[in-house]
Amino acid sequence: MLQIRTAAPADYERVRDFYYFLTDAMQDAQYPPGWEKDVYPTQEFLQQSIRNGELYLGESEGRLLSCMVTNHQYNAGYRAAQWSVAASDSELLVIHALGVHPAYAGRGIAKQMVGQVIDLARSGGIKTIRLDVLAGNLPAERAYRKMGFTCRDTMQLYYADTGWTAFKLFEYVL
Repeated sequence: MLQIRTAAPADYERVRDFYYFLTDAMQDAQYPPGWEKDVYPTQEFLQQSIRNGELYLGESEGRLLSCMVTNHQYNAGYRAAQWSVAASDSELLVIHALGVHPAYAGRGIAKQMVGQVIDLARSGGIKTIRLDVLAGNLPAERAYRKMGFTCRDTMQLYYADTGWTAFKLFEYVL
């Protein structure tokens, strides 16, 4: 069973190593995340997310199977999207850098991690959860749709690791 918890400062090296492994392992995958070591996610982003209590670990029997960050921050391009709910920054959550160890893919781990965000949002009075997915990443798109997310827009967003690239923007309304 997956246990999800907030990362502590002592978890930093495990988290960094997890993302390094995932970046290497997924580089030649059919649907790679487009991540690049120390570009996305940056070490500063991971450390700050841990300090802010925004980085979550999914563990089973002492093994780190998944990580993600959830907070109120988003790409500037989100402002131009046609969202279904008007929400101030404090009324929305954004999921970042959700990754699952490839050996455990297809076991519902990402679904459990996203479920944790939905639970956090419900208990925190959040109106909506948003995220972006590289356009064409069909498994991620299908997974989010199955969980009740709606694709609200496809747009070019700039990230340091991908440059200007088409992303699909998803929203889950609470």
